[in-house]
Amino acid sequence: MKLRTVLILGGIAIAIALISLWMGQAAYTWFPPQASAESILVDNLFSFLVTLGTFIFLGVVGTLTYSVLFQRSEKYDFSDGPHIEGNVKLEIIWTAIPFALVIWIAAYSYQIYDQMSILGPMEHAHHGHIMAATDAASINRDETATIEKIDVFARQWSWEFVYGKGTSIDVSSTELHLPNNRRIKLVLHSEDVLHGLYIPAFRVKQDVIPGRVIDFEFTPIREGKYRLRDSQYSGTYFAAMQTDVVVQSPEEYQQWLAEASRAVLTPAYNRASNEYAIRSLKGNQNWATVVPAAPPVVNYSSSN
Repeated sequence: MKLRTVLILGGIAIAIALISLWMGQAAYTWFPPQASAESILVDNLFSFLVTLGTFIFLGVVGTLTYSVLFQRSEKYDFSDGPHIEGNVKLEIIWTAIPFALVIWIAAYSYQIYDQMSILGPMEHAHHGHIMAATDAASINRDETATIEKIDVFARQWSWEFVYGKGTSIDVSSTELHLPNNRRIKLVLHSEDVLHGLYIPAFRVKQDVIPGRVIDFEFTPIREGKYRLRDSQYSGTYFAAMQTDVVVQSPEEYQQWLAEASRAVLTPAYNRASNEYAIRSLKGNQNWATVVPAAPPVVNYSSSN
């Protein structure tokens, strides 16, 4: 009887494990395409958590369901249940297993965050060097000469990206262009309030803190057009503070830089400023709001 019970429980555990593994693999389809080396690390961590969470959920729900269906007392049985004292072995097991799982999750999560160089609250300062997280894309992290440095200026409510600041190139844009398979260092500046640089397809987010300069690194691995959003509420028109991120081949990126450097500096299109101006002309400002900063003057302007 005991062998039969062990075999049944073992079969159920295997079935739950297979379902959990399937759910973990399905979790990869819940996100946008993996467009950076960091996205691979984040998705692997999320898949692991989904697998583990599914196994625990099905195990707990299955046990409760079995107890409700097959361990009920008879209809008119009002007697007390058996008097059971504490079971030391059981208490050790149900304490040790959750403890081990929590340590496992914490260690794996820390490893991922360490590889991604996630900055904590006390580390939001200008760093001369941040460890790269590019093993997933097989990019040599020691080749510092391949790092592309771009200054990012956040203000209410627009993004401005400056390439080759202090060099002969010096291009500015309201659309973020990046070379594929190259390490990117964004030097983040906020000119007013707290903003958040968030690119869902890259699985990266970094607070942009006024009064501080923050280095933020990642590696694009997939050409295409993606979306950058402000992840922090920064005022009335913060939803308009978004733009495109264009990942190009290194050759196309250099060609874009050359063409942009020859363009005349002009005020960029800015949705927040336009909406504010229209409401002001109509006399339809029914709420107090900060006047949007003047649209940045750039070589290349995004149309949205």
